[in-house]
Amino acid sequence: MVFTFNFLKGINILQKHNRYQTQFDFNALSSSSLVTIKGNQIGKIETITYDDKTGKTLVTIVVTEDVKFSKNSKIRMYETGLMGGNALAIIPMPGPELAKDGDFLESEVEEGLITSLTKNFSGISSNLGVTLKAADSLMNNFNRLIINEDEDGIKAAIAELNQTIVSFRAMSNAMTTLVAKNDVALTSAIGNFDTLSGNLAEITTEFKQVEISKTFAELDQTLQEVNNLLASVKDGKGTMGKLLNDDKLYTNLEGASLQLEQLLQDFKLNPKRYVHFSVFGKKPNRFDAEGNIIEDEKTQPDEIRVELENN
Repeated sequence: MVFTFNFLKGINILQKHNRYQTQFDFNALSSSSLVTIKGNQIGKIETITYDDKTGKTLVTIVVTEDVKFSKNSKIRMYETGLMGGNALAIIPMPGPELAKDGDFLESEVEEGLITSLTKNFSGISSNLGVTLKAADSLMNNFNRLIINEDEDGIKAAIAELNQTIVSFRAMSNAMTTLVAKNDVALTSAIGNFDTLSGNLAEITTEFKQVEISKTFAELDQTLQEVNNLLASVKDGKGTMGKLLNDDKLYTNLEGASLQLEQLLQDFKLNPKRYVHFSVFGKKPNRFDAEGNIIEDEKTQPDEIRVELENN
């Protein structure tokens, strides 16, 4: 009979098992509830009994013998889902002594979705009631402002708003009528504006092209003239070309410069060779290249003169 009962509960009687006991403040389990460890099924609930002396629910579980955990481990009741009911999970805890067959283990309850909603529903419902009451009071005050004849401010504001809307609607209708009456003229004006814009764009493009072409042509001509000038100078043509390429002209200029320098130096040293003063008709003395006086029997006219002679 025991064999048949355990077989129907899913307990393999051919495999050795250990039994452990725990207790809860309330019963939320069934005989088909699973016993797991880290998500793996390791046993079943064997019995669920109520202790009228302590008011606790005593639970006995059957676990495969080869599953080992310490005596400090706990048995936790948790929800498997919205429709799945509850199950038990062994939570391993560190400890020096392993749990043995027949040991009593401490229990705990994990707060699930249903439990949390049930616990907080009273607070949520009370807060919701306060919120709805405040909203109802706000709507009543607003209705009084709209309906009460003594509240002229709100009514005047609403009346002005309605008048503004009516004026805006009238202006919109007038604009619509104006556009409808002048549709042909507006269409023609828009077409003319498009044509004018296209012509201006075309003229601007052509003007830019002409100006750019003219500028590049003038630049090219200027560069060509510069090249011709440089070629002429290089070939010795013109004054600049001769100055840069004719060594004889350079030598003559250098010689003339040297002679001019010597002449100026001699003028500073012997000014009497170049400037003579004659007073009362006296003939001034003349000098040769060596500085000797040249005798001349011809008389000079009786006049004051200044004669500049160059040897």
